[in-house]
Amino acid sequence: MPARPLVLLVDDDAELSAMVAELLAREGWDTHSVLTAGDAERALATLRPDAALLDLMLPDGNGLDLCRRWRAEHPALGIVMLTARGDPLDRVLGLEIGADDYLPKPFEPRELVARVRALLRRQSPAHRQPGTAASLLRFDGLCIDLLRREVHITTAAPGTGQAVALTSVEFKLLVALAQACGEPLSRQRLSAEVQSANYRPLDRTVDVQVARLRRKLRDASPGREWIDTVRGEGYVFVPRGAAT
Repeated sequence: MPARPLVLLVDDDAELSAMVAELLAREGWDTHSVLTAGDAERALATLRPDAALLDLMLPDGNGLDLCRRWRAEHPALGIVMLTARGDPLDRVLGLEIGADDYLPKPFEPRELVARVRALLRRQSPAHRQPGTAASLLRFDGLCIDLLRREVHITTAAPGTGQAVALTSVEFKLLVALAQACGEPLSRQRLSAEVQSANYRPLDRTVDVQVARLRRKLRDASPGREWIDTVRGEGYVFVPRGAAT
């Protein structure tokens, strides 16, 4: 029998955490609640949860700092920022540093469950096994690992390559473009890929993120361009070799 998904709840509001834990338990998911950043770090190291609901403001730390560190150290961890700070700029920042989703308080319980379910489905080993064709996108000079959320610029020499450090938003944009290789994607569609539900980044935000993504790929593979602008439509992924 497969193990039940484990969700780490990081919030100094014990009453809210208890309510969320009960809500998630009804879906068949296990939870572990902590009130501080320090306890969250220890729980993450020992329990290795599948996903985390992370508040921004904690008594001994900042949720954004935790998110940034966790995304770098645990790329497969699903992270949902769950916070009273619902300003669009806060949301964009949270997504840029590595959050998979951002849900402001107060929230609709059914929406929270739906977002966690979608996130766990993406994180599930049954959904994508490491090393399988479904979890890897390979192009001539580029490999995208969907499960580990890693991007590598590859070379002709076996076993060599360079990792490309991307934010969560940049990674999602690259995956969306690469999965539609050769097909122009509109800014609206790319916005939907970056963030589901009722929050949509502005077109200008997508332009900025694509520009950063392009620059990082260009720096890692000088002389090569991976993303073209299609006037009046959006952007298109243009590898120089076929995907495998």
